[in-house]
Amino acid sequence: MSDDRSHEAAPRPNLRASDEDREELINELNDHAVAGRLTTDELEQRLTAAYAARTTAELAALRRDLPVSARQSALSHAARRSQLTRRLIQETGGALGLFIVSTVIWLVSGANGQFWPVWILLVVVLSAVRNGWALFGPAADLDTVELDLTNRHARRTNRQAERDQRRRGKT
Repeated sequence: MSDDRSHEAAPRPNLRASDEDREELINELNDHAVAGRLTTDELEQRLTAAYAARTTAELAALRRDLPVSARQSALSHAARRSQLTRRLIQETGGALGLFIVSTVIWLVSGANGQFWPVWILLVVVLSAVRNGWALFGPAADLDTVELDLTNRHARRTNRQAERDQRRRGKT
């Protein structure tokens, strides 16, 4: 897994810091002091600077020389997993929409014979199980899941661009 130090570099250094940002940093600094990484004097200096900080860049500077705390790492991992879960649900949702449309067609056509939309549902369920296992299984690797999603998106985008190019060539 990559070393995600989301608190190290503020995306917009001039972004104003909130009270919540300050409290989060203060909790991290206290954890580091308990772990022995900061002396009492260093902690007091950093706490004073944290309360006086106006921007997220100033807060990031106070933690720059400290490792990522276990709490921050867990929060970052949970946020990333949540974002990837939303992306996977969006992709599975498209297939689920196809199943619903197919079921409506089957019902409108008289609902005779075998329930053939079940084959589409099977693909949806298998996809959901595969994606769920990749995100929440015992060896979940979020980097691999993200790379897979990015590659799928790139393939779809390339196919769409090729189709558009062929359409322009025919006109």
